[in-house]
Amino acid sequence: MTYPFLKGHGTRNDFVLLPDHDGSVHGALDVERVRALCDRRAGIGGDGVLRVVRTAALAATDPDAAALAEGAEWFMDYRNADGSVSEMCGNGVRVFALHLLQEGLVEAGTPIPVGSRDGIKVVTQAGGAPEDGLTVDMGAPRLVGRTEVSVDGRSWSARHVDMGNPHAVAFVDSLDDAGSLLEAPGHDAGTYPDGVNVEFVVRRGPRHVAMRVHERGSGETSSCGTGACAVMVAAAEADGALDAAAGAYRVDLPGGTLTIALDEQGHVLMTGPAVVVARGTTDL
Repeated sequence: MTYPFLKGHGTRNDFVLLPDHDGSVHGALDVERVRALCDRRAGIGGDGVLRVVRTAALAATDPDAAALAEGAEWFMDYRNADGSVSEMCGNGVRVFALHLLQEGLVEAGTPIPVGSRDGIKVVTQAGGAPEDGLTVDMGAPRLVGRTEVSVDGRSWSARHVDMGNPHAVAFVDSLDDAGSLLEAPGHDAGTYPDGVNVEFVVRRGPRHVAMRVHERGSGETSSCGTGACAVMVAAAEADGALDAAAGAYRVDLPGGTLTIALDEQGHVLMTGPAVVVARGTTDL
């Protein structure tokens, strides 16, 4: 059986999108199929898979979707490249919303609620067209405590920030300190029993930082939207600027730049690009 796919990215954090609007094609995505789709040599290639499904179609079998059935028509059923389920993907939700806009599945110029395993995220157009960037209300962050991460025998103190998924944010002197990040940095397994996304950060100027990230289940990626949000929160806390009046932060990633701010309710607003680059059919 063949089925359609799209390929898209947000600041080069790339995804395979699987349109499955009525939930009849893919069912529960199995680990091996996700790995095959994300394989960069034998598959389509990506940091993860975004299944595009109506929330109502998923509600009968997925309690996360059932809880959101009345608030969001569409649900982002997300898997990391290794097949593991993830609560949320900040770059992915922008690509997901762009696909809905391009296909006429939602009304242009209006807020787009997208269901996820971290609740509903509302996406809006940052400019006059989706290609001008999309802004996502990522919700309120949780500053959980301090922890420690390590690479190649070196250790750093890190801030534990929960953006619906866990992040350990470490400020370093140079991004080269993080090594290759091919392997997951060492972390406290008791604090993070399901793994953790680790961000290494340097200061570039006032409200301007740069980062590298190891995403659990995917390895080092060119960008991580929730990671950039966690980095902004950790930097703003260190600056005594955890309020909307402090202004937005610029977060540079290997794949591009995201703008992160806080609103009056303490929600994190992430703005960045989204691009769909290809579409076709596959039997993977």
